[in-house]
Amino acid sequence: MRTGIRVFGDTGLLRQAPALRSVYVDAFCAPPWEEDESRADEFVTRLAADARRPGFTAATASCDGQVVGFATAWITPAPFPTDRCHPQAVAGLGPQRTADWLCGALEVDELAVRAAARGTGLAARLLAAVTADAPGGRAWLLTSVRSTRALSFYRRQGWAQATHPAPEGRGSVVLLGPRHPARTLVPLPLPLSPPLLLPLPPSLPL
Repeated sequence: MRTGIRVFGDTGLLRQAPALRSVYVDAFCAPPWEEDESRADEFVTRLAADARRPGFTAATASCDGQVVGFATAWITPAPFPTDRCHPQAVAGLGPQRTADWLCGALEVDELAVRAAARGTGLAARLLAAVTADAPGGRAWLLTSVRSTRALSFYRRQGWAQATHPAPEGRGSVVLLGPRHPARTLVPLPLPLSPPLLLPLPPSLPL
């Protein structure tokens, strides 16, 4: 079995759009994401525009000639975007930190690997490939708290969680890459408070 990583910095990635869609369906249209296949069509449609973004970079992983994973990223513009899940980043970080930490940094948009190729190290190689040239080491991404597996993966790669939604939340969190200069400044989640023990009322006389 031969596995290789190929990096793209232009629209050449679009020639593999059908294969990328197939990987997207395999990765995200199953638990815990459970997306509808129409989201895969949306991904392919916006990929044509994304590939023309400033600082666009992508990587594909192929095994025996078949695409089994991919990652896409680009430079986050200023002012900070207001589409998709970007408002959740602002809500968690605040406007000033968002501008200072995320604008001008490399934003990892998608990272997907076929179920059959998980556990082989391909996801880590794809992530490293698209973030290798992040300006000043500044790389970041948003991911949903629905997947504890994804969060654990990024933590193992040295990414720091910069926002902390309420327990059992269903929102997205901001993660800063291992070379991001602000990763040491991220707030830690507050510990859960122990239950408040109230004194029992005095017994009433019979």
